[in-house]
Amino acid sequence: MLPKKLKFGDTIGIISPASGKEEAVIRQKINILESFGFRIKEGKHLYHRYGYLAGEDWQRAKDLMDMFLDKDVDAIFCFRGGYGSMRILPYIDWNLIKENPKIFLGFSDITVLLNYIYKHLGIITFHGPMVNSDLIEEYTLNSLLQNLMFGDGCYDISNPDDIACYSNFSAYCEGVLVGGNLSLICSTLGTPYEIDFKDKILFIEDVDEAPYAIDRMLTQLALSNKLNQCKGFILGQFKGCISKDIENSLTLDNIFKEKILCHNKPTLMNFMAGHDTPKLTLPIGAKIALDTLNNKIKILDAVVK
Repeated sequence: MLPKKLKFGDTIGIISPASGKEEAVIRQKINILESFGFRIKEGKHLYHRYGYLAGEDWQRAKDLMDMFLDKDVDAIFCFRGGYGSMRILPYIDWNLIKENPKIFLGFSDITVLLNYIYKHLGIITFHGPMVNSDLIEEYTLNSLLQNLMFGDGCYDISNPDDIACYSNFSAYCEGVLVGGNLSLICSTLGTPYEIDFKDKILFIEDVDEAPYAIDRMLTQLALSNKLNQCKGFILGQFKGCISKDIENSLTLDNIFKEKILCHNKPTLMNFMAGHDTPKLTLPIGAKIALDTLNNKIKILDAVVK
């Protein structure tokens, strides 16, 4: 199911399904989004705080559902991630979302919402920069607009020319794109909200996790037979994923070789999507081709209408 494409002058609903931020920061970031030519509607509980959460669970879930229900809202952007999206899952009326498909954008902790909306409802969602991200950065903004405003046909997604993307061998495979933050992917295993890995192309990224933690999570996916089900892999940004004790640590390259490349499936590495800048936008649930000959992703069908 395709959401309606975004155009300048449309209204973007802003919500915080996970953690919050200071009011001054929220308003400053919203001003930047408005300067691009969009109208903004704020979630009723956007400025609420409940410890490390942006309001109580029912409040954050209500903001999400209200934005899907609101006929004046054309797209929904999450303000930030942090923690808390998993807590609101039991409170969401999924039929309401299915009856009102819209662009839904976020990453990091929002991973669980992105993938479940696609898996359960068949609606394509978007793993990309949130309102709190650096939207002024040219490549980040261009990738976002390409997907949301001009994604009604086939197109390519690739790193900037000055940032190398690597692959294990030259190949071409097609599949549906799923994934996002590795920690969140693993946190949903064994629940109704876990990703369907069968014949999918899995994208993963993470931030500030030690190499042993990345190793542990990939080992968990391997032992649960999830990685073996995938058709290919995209390794995004792993910002700050370094060890404090380098001499006694495996490198990420070691870990990826042992846990991902060992499956001998097409894999793109150092793809600019995740917690760093620039930040490419990826459509979750889209049919894509993994082109490791040219180190890029081809979007094979429209992701908006």
